[in-house]
Amino acid sequence: MDITNVRNKFKELYGTEGAVYASPGRVNLIGEHTDYNGGFVLPGAVDKGMVAEIVFNGTDKVRAYALDLGEKSEFGLSEDDAPKEHWAKYIFGVCRELTKRGATIKGFDTVFSGDVPLGAGMSSSAALESTYAFALNDLLNLGFDKMTLAKVGQSTEHNYVGVKCGIMDQFASIHGKAGHLMRLDCKTGEFQYVPFDPEAHGYKVVLIDSCVKHELVGSPYNKRRESCERAVKAIQRKHPEVEFLRDAQPEWLEEVIGVISQEDYIRAKYAIDEVHRLLDACAALAAGDYETVGRKMYGTHIGMSVLYEVSCEELDFLNEVAKECGVTGSRVMGGGFGGCTINVVPAPKYDEFINTAKAKYKERFGIDCKVYPVVISDGARRIA
Repeated sequence: MDITNVRNKFKELYGTEGAVYASPGRVNLIGEHTDYNGGFVLPGAVDKGMVAEIVFNGTDKVRAYALDLGEKSEFGLSEDDAPKEHWAKYIFGVCRELTKRGATIKGFDTVFSGDVPLGAGMSSSAALESTYAFALNDLLNLGFDKMTLAKVGQSTEHNYVGVKCGIMDQFASIHGKAGHLMRLDCKTGEFQYVPFDPEAHGYKVVLIDSCVKHELVGSPYNKRRESCERAVKAIQRKHPEVEFLRDAQPEWLEEVIGVISQEDYIRAKYAIDEVHRLLDACAALAAGDYETVGRKMYGTHIGMSVLYEVSCEELDFLNEVAKECGVTGSRVMGGGFGGCTINVVPAPKYDEFINTAKAKYKERFGIDCKVYPVVISDGARRIA
């Protein structure tokens, strides 16, 4: 994260110094599109994220500078003051969501920068939201707990950006802990840290970025969620205790064949199957059985590609290359429609896999894929 350049630009623009905060992006080992279905996810924070310097300016305005874009924005803190710059809506939304929860937000000056690869499915937007939610909570002594700060970020996406995301990305960015994944129950909010040390078991974790960018606003992402919600309503007629697809038995979905569309059926089948895959993977992880974890990851990829239809040609190709190279587990990671595969690779096969994937991808698509080794790191924090 580009702390020095952020501080230099901050001093240049505002002639003073402020407090510096950072929040990470995340990976998710398994459990995709389960969060808004009340299921489980297994994310970890990574060593790439957003960093921001902040100082209160004595006004009711926010003056923000996006260092990576070379763009500035100025906006007020009332509901009708929404900025026109897309990136600034994330900061504005966090201010508004904190205000809705009883906080009094003061005007501030800020510069931010990030090294989360955009469009790679590593949740750069959640890192941005978490940075400002954590910072304002800390600087103003607001007293919100970490889960509330995660919900502030989620509500920002819902109400000011237009993505009906689940809680996972913001949760992971706020709660991250080095050397651990987090098994989050998205229905209850309960979670536990799961020790994760693949290298001790002879594996490495790496992301392969297809460099196909996705935009989730107004995309099929929201349509997938709506399919799942329709399936829940159909199942509830006979099983009123079902609040989310996580609560439904597989056979209960079979009971509504013909009641819901074929499209809604296959979306719901993926979501229910994925809940069980994650729980199986967690049990395997606890036993140090990375081979079973890997098989579950491949199962997730097939489900996301065939049933949920959020993969793409490039990601399916990378998944096939992983199989050919003897990679233990590989799948599309994130909302889909582009981004990365996440891969659990036996250490002796790592270099060969990376070299083969890069060469074959360039030959097939004429563009270079990117490689991001995964280091599981801490969550939102003050760093200066």
